[in-house]
Amino acid sequence: MGQKDTMDQEEIYSKVLRAGRRTYFFDVRSTKAGDYYLTITESKKFTHDDGSFHYKKHKIYLYKEDFSAFREIMEEMMDYIIDEKGTEVISERHQKDFKKEEGNFSENGSTTDNNFTDVSFDDI
Repeated sequence: MGQKDTMDQEEIYSKVLRAGRRTYFFDVRSTKAGDYYLTITESKKFTHDDGSFHYKKHKIYLYKEDFSAFREIMEEMMDYIIDEKGTEVISERHQKDFKKEEGNFSENGSTTDNNFTDVSFDDI
């Protein structure tokens, strides 16, 4: 059996979740014995100063005998986070606020934002 035949036998069903710089791949695969398991892969893009980039990948293999406990703990952890912190993504809000403040003021406190129109009082 060739490598392509092996790949066709192993890859059964796939879904992709794109989330900013991260992409999550959910793949149902087949064991040599013909049973199924799930792989979850996180792929994160890193860009270098020269414009080139690379991806870092992390993979979890999840087998049927662990599905029930995994699902139970996953749901519990997600519910806990939502109950404690709500659905708003705090880090994104803070990053936007920080960038806004950072762009509007120089170290001496003067305005540096280029979105302002230079107005001469002689024009008024």
